[in-house]
Amino acid sequence: MSAPIRVMRVIARLNVGGPALHVILLTEKLGAPAFASTLVCGQIAPYEGDMRYLAEQRGVQPVVIPELGREISPLRDLATLWRLWRLMRAQRPHVVHTHTAKAGILGRAAAWLAGVPVIVHTFHGHVFHGYFGPAKTRLFILLERLAARLSDRVLTISPVLRDELVRYRIAPAAKIAVIPLGLDLVPFATTPRRAGMVRRALGLDEATPLVGIVGRLTPIKNHRLFLEAAARLETPAHFAIVGDGECRHSLEAHAAALGVGARAHFLGWRQDLPAIYSDLDALVIASDNEGTPVSIIEAMAAGAPVVSTAVGGVPDLIDEGQTGLLVPPGDAPALAQALDRLLREPDLAHRMAAAARPAALARFGIDRLADDLAALYRALLREKMRRGGPQAGSDPGD
Repeated sequence: MSAPIRVMRVIARLNVGGPALHVILLTEKLGAPAFASTLVCGQIAPYEGDMRYLAEQRGVQPVVIPELGREISPLRDLATLWRLWRLMRAQRPHVVHTHTAKAGILGRAAAWLAGVPVIVHTFHGHVFHGYFGPAKTRLFILLERLAARLSDRVLTISPVLRDELVRYRIAPAAKIAVIPLGLDLVPFATTPRRAGMVRRALGLDEATPLVGIVGRLTPIKNHRLFLEAAARLETPAHFAIVGDGECRHSLEAHAAALGVGARAHFLGWRQDLPAIYSDLDALVIASDNEGTPVSIIEAMAAGAPVVSTAVGGVPDLIDEGQTGLLVPPGDAPALAQALDRLLREPDLAHRMAAAARPAALARFGIDRLADDLAALYRALLREKMRRGGPQAGSDPGD
């Protein structure tokens, strides 16, 4: 195939997090001469961190559809569907690949209406528990089942997530493929451990343990559990809360009420994550639901030991007791106990981090992900050609 494969990637917004990082890196990697990639996104909410700076650094110029965002609004969603359809009819992509729930539903519907040859969607997680009430959750499950029928392939980033989608009857197992995340891990792997920049900024000496949590300050991430575990720790420590969101003010108040306010440092959104992981004695995930947390992969590559709730795709990342520690969700005493164990047993923490680093680098490199998806797109286009569908090198609308 001499002509490049035109790929349109659609995501609700480029807010700080794994999905935005994923689509930016893929849009950069799947470029000329084999591919011509377009990234389409909506606008972030006022309280969210914006990752468009990374897109600019990587030479990616997103097409912004303002109506495309997280919140459900029938009129705005119809406008989004119309604008996506028009864009697809104008650019005639061979592949439309959607990410995140709302963009996945609207993007796949628009692609089907526009006659796009190959439609793919990636579940980075799901919203089937822990996000909405029962009625809204049932609506999302129904919509995802319908959208899956429009998809040539449904992708997940972990085997556990694939099994959950099958259990919710989103799509049959044969239609779901597992393609793990791929990230640029070189900055994390090459930053020396305990470089000290963050500690100096916080006024901490080398002997003071520093425990961190990285992510959006939203209810599903359960930072309240993290703070409650922090208050139970027997080992005196300080806590770095990296990220921002609608829960920040209530979390700051909660930290003060628990008596750890002076030791809980709310750092907001940061672009110097390699330096932050470098200075952590442990990274924590306290979430009620997850796909594959990017912060775990980054911490593993940086050599920082990890303690996490055993939710979503996390058990696919962490080999309990070998590359990290897992605790039940919602269990503050168990989380505190696991953290105390890591902080009191530095040899154990070092062994776990040393085992986790090569595993993360081998499994989650961006080049591996780009190769996996390039092979998938080509295979799906060949399959369409064999079935007499639109030719991979032709305009899909013809």
